Formats: sequence, C-alpha cells, structure tokens
Amino acid sequence: MKIFVTGCGGQLGSDVAIEAFKEGIECIASGRREEKPCFLPEAQKYISLDITDLEAVKKAVFATSPDVLIHCAAWTNVDGAEDSENRDAVYNANVTATENLAKCAEKIGAKMIYISTDYVFGDLSDEPISEDDGRIYPLNFYGETKFMGEQVVKDNCSRAFTVRISWVFGKKGNNFVKTMLSLCDKYESIKVVNDQWGRPTYTPDLAKLLLEMSKSDKYGTYHATNEGEYVNRYDMVRQIYAEAKKRTKVYPVSTEEYGKPKALRPKNSKLSTDKLKEAGFTPLPPWKDAIARYIYE
Repeated sequence: MKIFVTGCGGQLGSDVAIEAFKEGIECIASGRREEKPCFLPEAQKYISLDITDLEAVKKAVFATSPDVLIHCAAWTNVDGAEDSENRDAVYNANVTATENLAKCAEKIGAKMIYISTDYVFGDLSDEPISEDDGRIYPLNFYGETKFMGEQVVKDNCSRAFTVRISWVFGKKGNNFVKTMLSLCDKYESIKVVNDQWGRPTYTPDLAKLLLEMSKSDKYGTYHATNEGEYVNRYDMVRQIYAEAKKRTKVYPVSTEEYGKPKALRPKNSKLSTDKLKEAGFTPLPPWKDAIARYIYE
C-alpha cells in the first residue's frame, strides 16, 4: 500500500507520516514548506506542494499514484478565519484544496480520508452527537469551510472517509494542552471555561487509526476522539496539571464570563464514537492516558 499525506508540517500530518514509516508503509509526505521538515524520517519521500493549485496537485498525485490519499492539511487558526482579509485564504485551504484532492483521488481510483471537525456542529443539545445527526450548524467560518470540505469530498470521491475529530493535540505545533502547560510558567492561577464539553484527540493515536482505515473499504463519516468520559475544559486542565504535577490554581468560569472570542465555539463537542467501534475499527485509548503519554514522552 502506498499513501499520500498532506499537511506533513503540522501536528497530525507529521504523525501520520511518521507512523506510516514505523509500520513499513510507503508514504509520500507533502506540505507547504520548500524543505523537508527535519522531524520526518530521512528515508521518506517529501513533496513541496500548494494543494490549492489544481494543476500542481494533479502532477504530484498522478506521478506518485497512491492507493490512499490522507488529507490532513487545513487552515486551523479558528479566530484568524473570522478576519475578512483571511476569508479567501481560508476557503481556498479548506474547500478548494479539498476538492482538488478529491477529484484527483477519484481519477486514479484511490481512497481518500478527509479530516473534519466537531465545529461543523453548533450547540445542538447536551447529548453525544452521532455522525448521522443532520443538524449541521457551524458557529464560525472555520466550521463552515470544513463542512463545505465534507460536501466536496462526498460529491467528488466515491471511496472516501470523513473523520471528525475534536480538541486536537500532538507533539508538533500549537494546541490547547501545550498552551495550558506553558501558562504554568507565567501565572500562579488561570481561569478556564467549564461549559464547553467534549473529549480530546491525540494525534499519534489518531494516526494509527487513519492507517487502519486506509486498509478498509468501510467508507463513510466517522467520529474519532480518545475514549473515556466526556469532560469540560476546566476539568481537563485540572487533569493536565495533576499529571504534570503543576501547582497552578485553576478557576472555573462560563464562556460568557471568560469573554466572547472572535470565533464562537460550540459548548457541546461530545462526539459519539459508537459507529467507529461498530464498524470494527480500533478505538483510541482513553484521553487521560493520552495526556499522560504526551507529558512524559
């Protein structure tokens, strides 16, 4: 099996490429950087690629002829996506690029795995959200474009997986866990919202699942987060600090008390992973275990 991975300069794409190398899977890593990122395996092929350029995508995909295309690249600066001067760039990164890749995957008969987000949903209810819940209601432009990406994959690629994830953290790039740990060095106490609920997704664990999916033909939309009880962000931070043995005090506040962000976040990000398990895929380990591994590794 040969896979083509986009976004290999980021936290998920890099982990997929690294895990593929560990498993002996031939992998073409791609990203925006001109030079191959130093954290990718030396023996792994790397292509510098602008995925918003259809002709460039055609050239890269047709030349390498992968069996599976795993699309991890995206505009992920949620607040920055709200700025009017960024709207075209966000759309091109999350919709145009996705359509380019879906069309090329279909042309060569390859499978495609598209990474989406809990942000396609708004505040539906307090209950876990299934993949088949049709009440799509993005609260921000990032969520809107990611759902548009889901649609262009569905419209253009017949052998596709859409994988919705939430509260992503990994060893590369910026994320909520890394930010919370960095605040320990600056403040004796912090405030964290206690009315946003979900479960985190650890990219090394997700990478293994995506490679497992690559070998399957059980196409469709799936939710994939680390397992365990649903948690609010305040209690998640308390778990992070307990695991890291930090003494920074954490105080709970509501989203309204914390202050309105530029981009609204859903209060319910409780993605149900029942469908994933029913399909026979290996569920991700508990999120508390993932945080412990992140801290100690």
